[in-house]
Order: sequence, then C-alpha cells, then structure tokens
Amino acid sequence: MSILDLFRLDGKVAIVTGASSGLGVALAQHLAEAGADVALGARRLDRLAETAQLVEKTGRRAISVGTDVSDPVQCQHLVDETLVAFGQVDILVNNAGLGTAYPATRETPQQFREVIDINLNGSYWMAQACGRVMGRGSSIINIGSVLGFTTADLPQAAYSASKAALVGLTRDLARQWSGRKGIRVNLIAPGMFPTEMTDLYRPGYLETQVPRMDVGRPGNLIELASAVVFLASDAASYITGVSLPVDGGFLTS
Repeated sequence: MSILDLFRLDGKVAIVTGASSGLGVALAQHLAEAGADVALGARRLDRLAETAQLVEKTGRRAISVGTDVSDPVQCQHLVDETLVAFGQVDILVNNAGLGTAYPATRETPQQFREVIDINLNGSYWMAQACGRVMGRGSSIINIGSVLGFTTADLPQAAYSASKAALVGLTRDLARQWSGRKGIRVNLIAPGMFPTEMTDLYRPGYLETQVPRMDVGRPGNLIELASAVVFLASDAASYITGVSLPVDGGFLTS
C-alpha cells in the first residue's frame, strides 16, 4: 500500500450532518470524491437532494434523511437508515450547527438553549448512536470552531460555549473509545470560511477578520474538506483526541 492509498475512503460509509448547506455540502462531496458512500442528514430535506446529486456525480451512493440533531430519536433514525442502506457506519462528521449573535444581556434562555441543543447536544446524540455500531478503525470528526478558543468581535456566548464544550467532549470520547472500541474521535476548528452562516452575521464581517489571518485571506472549503478527509482516513490512524485548527493562522493573533 502506498502513502496515497492511506488517504482513500473506498468501501467506507460516512454520515454528514448539516449537509444541506455550506460546509456540510462541501464535506459530503469531498468525502465521496475520496471514495465513501454518504448518508446526509439535515432539517431541510429539499436541500439535501441537491447535496445527494453532488455525491452521486462522483460515482458514490447517497441517501438523504431529514434529521434534527437536537432530537436523540432522530439521530438514531439517521444511523438506522444508514445501516439499512449501506450496512455499516465508518465515519461520522458532526457538522450540524447553529450560529447566533445576541448580546449577552438580551439573549433569551430559549435562544441560548437552542444553540447548545444543536451544536453540543446534537453532536453527542449522533456520536452516541454511531458509537454503538461502529467497528474498529472508524472515525468521528466533530466540527468545532476557532471561537471555542478565542473571540471574533461578535457577541456569541452560546456559540462559543458550545464549541468550547465540543473540545472537552472530543477528548473524553477519544479516551473512552479509541482503545476499547477502536474508534478515533477528533475535532476540527475551522477559522473564517465564506458560508451561509457567516453571511448572516453582518455585511462585510468576514473581511473585517482578514487582518487576523496570517495567510491574509479567508479559507476555501476544499481546504477544510481536505483536513476532514485526512482525519477520516487511515492516514490518521494514530491520531485521536486532538483539536486541529484549520484557520490560516487566526489563532496566532
């Protein structure tokens, strides 16, 4: 086996949550390009059909399952449907996320809890359901954020708290499962990428953060997807429990 073969995902099955837009679309597409069949989960089922077409254009198979990850029952349903369609689950990408920018003195309990329910609790429910059926050599990748480690000129208490908590969740699940079950658990902390979520904050927000990026530009989605494919593959078989920034040097500022 050559070194490049280690990066291939042929014969593997991936679940990607939040696969209806932004990062999730890119991650699903590039996992498929690397050889994986992909189960797509998101609340917007109509948008999942578009992502499924991108996966199928690579020659891989796709299924779409309407999923609200804040509901453990729906998380289990996504995993069950994946097993019915493909017979196994080898990779989980916990990408579903919600970002808000409410000032802390005005954020309601419901607004705060909604972010935690999706970003943190949803990642746990998905990991829990997958951890019950994954075999040795499987990989769970939590999509965190640089905002789990720093701030970025927006009032994002709920979002930052949820992403910081994901770091601890990743570390604990890696400790529990890497040796006993052979499931690696890692986190990717994206920096600033142009997505539907960053567009919602305020016009021109992404450009205001460029001076904090050592490489002098926002990221391209394929640069994030490359890191995810790496952690999903056997090329990362000796890596678990880590939080990997993919941020163009944002955290060095």
